[in-house]
Amino acid sequence: MRLIPALLAALSLWAALPAFAQPLSFGQIEGPPVVTLNQERLFQESRFGQRLQDEIDAASAALARENREIEAELLQEERRLTTRRAELSSEEFRPLADEFDARVESIRDEQSERLRRLTAQAEAARRYFIQATTPVLVELLQDRGAAAVLDSRAVIYSVEGIDITELALERIDAEIGNGGAGPILNLLDTDPGQAPAAPETPDSPLAPEIPVLPEDPLAPQQP
Repeated sequence: MRLIPALLAALSLWAALPAFAQPLSFGQIEGPPVVTLNQERLFQESRFGQRLQDEIDAASAALARENREIEAELLQEERRLTTRRAELSSEEFRPLADEFDARVESIRDEQSERLRRLTAQAEAARRYFIQATTPVLVELLQDRGAAAVLDSRAVIYSVEGIDITELALERIDAEIGNGGAGPILNLLDTDPGQAPAAPETPDSPLAPEIPVLPEDPLAPQQP
């Protein structure tokens, strides 16, 4: 019966241990049949992934700048229309207001469609990156004698030398570089008939942060 108190004490000690942010390491092995890889790091830190992300960021910034300019123009026109309201009868003012509302709605729909296309291009860029880097990774797995690869972010325990992310980054940079001359984003295939899925997290590298037009430009502005 002495084993029970010892077991309870061991369990209490285990429960008191802090959670590990990184996988635990248990020494080194040669030629592991299973290796781990951080795909997000490949995209964020490789020259090719950074080049794709730079194009996404540039397109996002351009669309955001255009949205701000359109919003400023619509607000100015709204003020002019509000000023004229005191000079016009209801019958004269209503067609002008309706025409303005319809134009604002059309502009909002157009800019929303451009944002949808940009988001689809960003997702296509990730697929293109995976497609382009897969042969490099397959060759690396063969060189390591590995039979399978796991996402390192889902691994709790591992041995030293099992993660190949650094090696993969070196090979991708050496064999692909930045992907070649000329823009890539506009050449990627997207499905215009299917809306892209929302980004999982707000800080996703593929989630363009673009201000949208106000829902009702004719609504009174808050001080």
